[in-house]
Amino acid sequence: MKINSIDIENFRNIEKLNLTFDDVNIIYGENAQGKTNLIEAVYLFTGSKSFRGVRDKELIRFDSDFARLKIEFENKIRRQNAEIFIENKRTASLNGVKKKSASSLGEELKAVIFSPVHLSMVKDGPAERRKFIDNALCQLKFNYRNLLKEYNRALAQRNMLLKDISKNSSLGDMLYIWDKNLAVTGAKIIYQRTKYNESLLPYAVEIFDGLSGGKEKIDLIINGAFNYENLSVSDIEKQLLIAFEKSRTNDLINKITTVGPHRDDMEILINGKSARSFGSQGQQRSCVLALKLAEASLLKEMTQDEPLALLDDVMSELDISRQDYILNHIKDWQVFITCCDANTVLRLKKGKTFHISKGGLA
Repeated sequence: MKINSIDIENFRNIEKLNLTFDDVNIIYGENAQGKTNLIEAVYLFTGSKSFRGVRDKELIRFDSDFARLKIEFENKIRRQNAEIFIENKRTASLNGVKKKSASSLGEELKAVIFSPVHLSMVKDGPAERRKFIDNALCQLKFNYRNLLKEYNRALAQRNMLLKDISKNSSLGDMLYIWDKNLAVTGAKIIYQRTKYNESLLPYAVEIFDGLSGGKEKIDLIINGAFNYENLSVSDIEKQLLIAFEKSRTNDLINKITTVGPHRDDMEILINGKSARSFGSQGQQRSCVLALKLAEASLLKEMTQDEPLALLDDVMSELDISRQDYILNHIKDWQVFITCCDANTVLRLKKGKTFHISKGGLA
């Protein structure tokens, strides 16, 4: 998989920019000049939202009414082109044909993004770790995105009903309807997350072993309302219904659904201890890198195509041995690397360089 060129108009601080890419692309310059904006523009073509957690309208350049992104790319199928137009929301077209949603571009283009913002995956609460698994699954299984939307709609309806019951107790009988809806979709989400975690773990263990020089071992455990291991979708659905019933009194008191996949966590352990509570800065960073490299390796295995590797301000924070280890894992992929000093990475591997200043080429 490779992006040959990109056209950017009114995106973030970039007014107009046209670039052609090589296998290795090094984007360098001072901070706040637009390096990450370029990586972000590329990442949007995977169909995902911004990895920086902003709304679409915040991607539009100040004092502009719209933003437009165009790429020419090739994957294992053929050469193609895609466009994203951002006004009130994102719309997209592929080879001149408008798509139903911008997220559907993810069927054609895959990427793994490494960024300092992803340290929150270890440092923060369960939501960031759920997001990691869900984003990875959205790239592997397009219907998974729809499954999440369906679950979240049902969850919002159940939570609204819990609030209404406090005013009108006769509505209590309706909870069983939403329990069933949540159990059906929730069981599918839990099953796919559990299977993904099982597939990801061997890669993560191998990579973390390499990053730590064999001194430490990583482990990943899905923590939920009950033990999901070795359960079928129907088994999980039955257990979820029981869990909803057991938590009903608590849910009515709190006016919110307190169990289900929206409350689950993927616990990250180093030598059996919580990486979040006991891991050093270096260990936590290595956990994120191991998980991201594992995600990329699994994506490559399951799609039979190399995803793009987007490394945003990561390499300059690592020692030489860790830089070498990461680049050895992605040596056959198209790579985009942002850094302040191009020589940091150029000494490891030749590449095309782009000096970015004030949203343009310096």
